[in-house]
Amino acid sequence: MRRGGFRSGIRSADSGGEQGFWPSYADMMSTVALILFFLMLISYIQNLITGNDLQNTQEVLSDTRRQVAAAQTRLGELSDELKLKQDEINSYTIQINQQTETINAQKALISDQQSYVAAADRELRSMRAQMQSIAVLRMSILEQIRASIVDVMGDESKVSVGDNGNIILNEGVFFDLGSSSIKPESETVLNELIDVFTKFLSDAENARYVDSIVISGHTDITGTAETNRKLSTDRANSVLQYLLTGKGGKLDAYSEYFCAAGYGATRPVASNDTAEGQAANRRIEISMILKDESVLEIVEQYLAMEIPEAGGSTAAAPASPAPSALPSPSPTPRRGISG
Repeated sequence: MRRGGFRSGIRSADSGGEQGFWPSYADMMSTVALILFFLMLISYIQNLITGNDLQNTQEVLSDTRRQVAAAQTRLGELSDELKLKQDEINSYTIQINQQTETINAQKALISDQQSYVAAADRELRSMRAQMQSIAVLRMSILEQIRASIVDVMGDESKVSVGDNGNIILNEGVFFDLGSSSIKPESETVLNELIDVFTKFLSDAENARYVDSIVISGHTDITGTAETNRKLSTDRANSVLQYLLTGKGGKLDAYSEYFCAAGYGATRPVASNDTAEGQAANRRIEISMILKDESVLEIVEQYLAMEIPEAGGSTAAAPASPAPSALPSPSPTPRRGISG
């Protein structure tokens, strides 16, 4: 009995155990399946999200690549432009350097030219002073001659200094009408001329500028041209002859400076239509001709100066006209007594 009751109790226990175990296992498996399902669902959703993000990222990446490509293209263009600009800058730099060198050379040339201009100005002032001193010297001796003649004659109406710088003596000072013989009363005037010329020419500084002292005779148009030429020449020779022989030949030592010329009626100073004009045309003129060499020597001193040119070379200064203060000399007649 007991044996049977024990077995019955075991089955009952076993039976009761099976009924308690299997429901729990099924629930557990269901839960696991549900969890797996949710995990798969989450994974799927995550894959969907990741796929969308990846697609968006790829699109963004593609856009970025296009932008990078465009930027690289633009960078290449900018690089080319920069190279061109750099070439332009290099070219401008070269030009600026060349212009700077040119400017520096011009500045140096200007400095040289300014130095030359200053030196030339000093030289011109010196040359002008010398030429003016020659002109003053010439006018001084002529004025001395005029003043001496006036003092002797006591009459200014018969002697004057012409526009050409010559001493003009009226015919009546030395000659009678139509004559070439010197009047005795005029010897005092001629003696005074001898003293004045001797004093002047004895100074070597004065004499160095003198080429000749010309005694020229002039007539009016009365008579023939041949007669007037002869009369004017004879009168000039008479005056010159007295100057070289008067006062014991005092002036003969300087005879090389003197000459005589007759111009007849060819150089009137007034109209021959009136008696007054004819009287003015009958005259003796004393002119002093300066040596061309003396004037040229002064000019050549200026011409010898060198002026700077472009490139640093030098050249002679251009010739300048002589100051108007120095009267132009008339053609020099032959020396000695003409006739």
